[in-house]
Amino acid sequence: MGFTVNTSEEQNTTYEYDYDEDLFPPCDMGSAKVFGGSFLPVLYSLVFVFGLPGNILVLWILLKLKRLKNMTNIYLFNLALCDLLFVVTLPFWAYFAANEWIWGDAFCKIITVVYLLGYFGGIMFIILISIDRYLAIVHAVFSVRGRTARNAIISSAVMWCVALFSSLPTMIFNKTASIDGRKVCHTFFPAGNASSWKLFTLFKDNVLGFFVPLAVMIFCYARIIQTLLKNKSYKKHRAIRVIFTVVIVFFVFWTPHNVVAFLESLKELNVFSGCQLRLHLNIAQQVTESITFVHCCLNPVIYVFFGERFRSQLLRIVRSCLLSLLRYKAHGQCINFAPRDFATSVRSQTSGDHESSTFM
Repeated sequence: MGFTVNTSEEQNTTYEYDYDEDLFPPCDMGSAKVFGGSFLPVLYSLVFVFGLPGNILVLWILLKLKRLKNMTNIYLFNLALCDLLFVVTLPFWAYFAANEWIWGDAFCKIITVVYLLGYFGGIMFIILISIDRYLAIVHAVFSVRGRTARNAIISSAVMWCVALFSSLPTMIFNKTASIDGRKVCHTFFPAGNASSWKLFTLFKDNVLGFFVPLAVMIFCYARIIQTLLKNKSYKKHRAIRVIFTVVIVFFVFWTPHNVVAFLESLKELNVFSGCQLRLHLNIAQQVTESITFVHCCLNPVIYVFFGERFRSQLLRIVRSCLLSLLRYKAHGQCINFAPRDFATSVRSQTSGDHESSTFM
């Protein structure tokens, strides 16, 4: 990666050093290196600390209560799994940002693949969740037969394949090398057509990573809002608030990175050039893509913990655990927290197509 841990292949390490000197003249990126070495490790560490427990908790609850029997929860499980895959790679990138790559060529490829599968997979499952909510609310009657666990597993497998395909260029060309005495894990495109590869991956990331999911979300949630406004049986005000939160959060966290990626494409097309511009783009790429990383911390909150019953039962579990710990003054006693009531509550929340599912 030449990256902030960037999905655009030019940036698959922690800094863009302008490795492809056949395309561009040497440019002093020292300030970008200093900025990345101080900013990125802190950001990656914070995302790891907050993203890891939230997504593990979602996975644990869905598995513990065996709620992987409907489409919504299967998608939520896969989304949490993608975010978990993503965040477990961040300690490696944090160390790399501050120092150099010390884990060898094979692990460079493995960590990069895991990172990109989590990165693109999370976007794919946000698309599926949006479509699932659209079918459940707008076409509630006609979608009953189609919204099965079997179809959810099939569509999930397809999206994992799409995420894998989106990661292929990096998987193929990623490797370690020594640059200015520093070991890096970076994507080195073939000499001669590196610019074409970069343009392709930038375009791919823009389309698959932003424009397609944003278009799907706008269409699905616009139709959902229309349906909710017509049907007074829904808790429509709260549901509409959640919908706006989903769309706005996605737009706010992903738009800056994709604007910078578009500018990077213009740079590759020689629409504009200049060392100072490349330096500013490099720093902007580090900052804006780091902003997108925060989204994986928010996914559990947006898609799961916004569920009123889910949240109340989670608080009930925590209170029960604390009381047990205080009562017995020992760890490991937190086992009697009325799982039957919890399961019943979650079941009542997720049963029926007219209900708003685990995260609404």
